[in-house]
Amino acid sequence: MTGVTVRTAEGTDDLEACFAVRKDVFVVEQQVPEELEYDEHDARAVHVLAVREDGVPLGTGRLLTGAAAAAKNGGDTGVGALGRLAVTRAARGLGVGAALVRAIEDAARARGLTAVDLHAQTHALGFYERLGYEVYGPEFPDAGIPHRAMRKSLTR
Repeated sequence: MTGVTVRTAEGTDDLEACFAVRKDVFVVEQQVPEELEYDEHDARAVHVLAVREDGVPLGTGRLLTGAAAAAKNGGDTGVGALGRLAVTRAARGLGVGAALVRAIEDAARARGLTAVDLHAQTHALGFYERLGYEVYGPEFPDAGIPHRAMRKSLTR
């Protein structure tokens, strides 16, 4: 993945870039209502950002920890919650999504978490399975889109 940098988002400009990618992918492309896309967890989440060497944002994702993650994963504060993973249409198929997932897993390891949970859109199950995530539980709707819960144990 030459010419792409993945980093933890820091500062207002990086966060605005993360939110812009999410708006393009979720709100515009997938028609998720904007009021559902942004939530109270954004202020405390660890956001990751992928950018081209010219600074154009290509993708983003976030990691929730503590009580915010436990509320999504069945109550385990030792498990992080990966969410809001989005890659711009132009950057899909280039490895950006996998690099973002690895960066979120690294952030989870750095915080001493034992696993990462996520709620995957069903069309993306194969992507996450290739990265070591396993499906559990029944299918459920989120913003009108079918999802499945997935988890990956982290090795140190």
